[in-house]
Amino acid sequence: MNFIDTHCHLYAEEFKDDYSAELKAAKRENVDAIILPAIDSQSHGKLFALADEESSCYPLIGLHPTSVDDSYREELTIVEQYLKSKKVYGIGEVGIDLYWSTDYKRQQLEAFDYQIQLALKHNLPLVIHSREAFPEIFDVLMGYKGQPIFGVFHAFTGNIDTYNTIKTLGEFYVGIGGIVTFKNSGLANVVKEIPLERIVLETDSPYLAPTPYRGKRNVPSFVPLIAAKLAQIKSVTVSDVAGATTTNAKSIFKI
Repeated sequence: MNFIDTHCHLYAEEFKDDYSAELKAAKRENVDAIILPAIDSQSHGKLFALADEESSCYPLIGLHPTSVDDSYREELTIVEQYLKSKKVYGIGEVGIDLYWSTDYKRQQLEAFDYQIQLALKHNLPLVIHSREAFPEIFDVLMGYKGQPIFGVFHAFTGNIDTYNTIKTLGEFYVGIGGIVTFKNSGLANVVKEIPLERIVLETDSPYLAPTPYRGKRNVPSFVPLIAAKLAQIKSVTVSDVAGATTTNAKSIFKI
């Protein structure tokens, strides 16, 4: 039984002293592969240094929506440079985040649209960050309907109608993480309706640790806790969850 953490910022400052120990802990829990989503040029170097050092870590490249500001075009140029010089497994994390501020909404829309084009050009999956922005995300993706777009809606917290819309926009999966274990999240009822064949597991480490570690630093070795909750919700075995979600992740990221 093996797991893949499809979203983990193991190169983040929170792991600078013990990322190697956390990788070993993850492997003890049968988390055999970790997908590293990008944020911006401030951390791309650390991301690729970790990926070069650890064969179980697979890098993505992209510009995170909360890092979009007036310099976003320069940031996208850097993304393209990495696409030319490095082996990457997806474009992410990218999208729209209107939770903190709407000041750069136009720029976020433009950056997201451009990075969809990069994903299509390079035949790579998108890892989409959407916060308070499903309508805007959907509007952009509608412009590419019928084109071979695929990937993951990371940290999915939508309702079943949201998921049903996602299904129409491309070959998309949903990333389920620690939030599904939170007592009052309401996500369990939604996940019950989503087939395992459309789900991948993620931690979003160091954020959003699952119960009983909520509020603490999240780590990739917590993936089995998320899998166990998913198994409980769906009345299947943890092995069933591991098998389906690992197959899905391998298919998406071609690892």
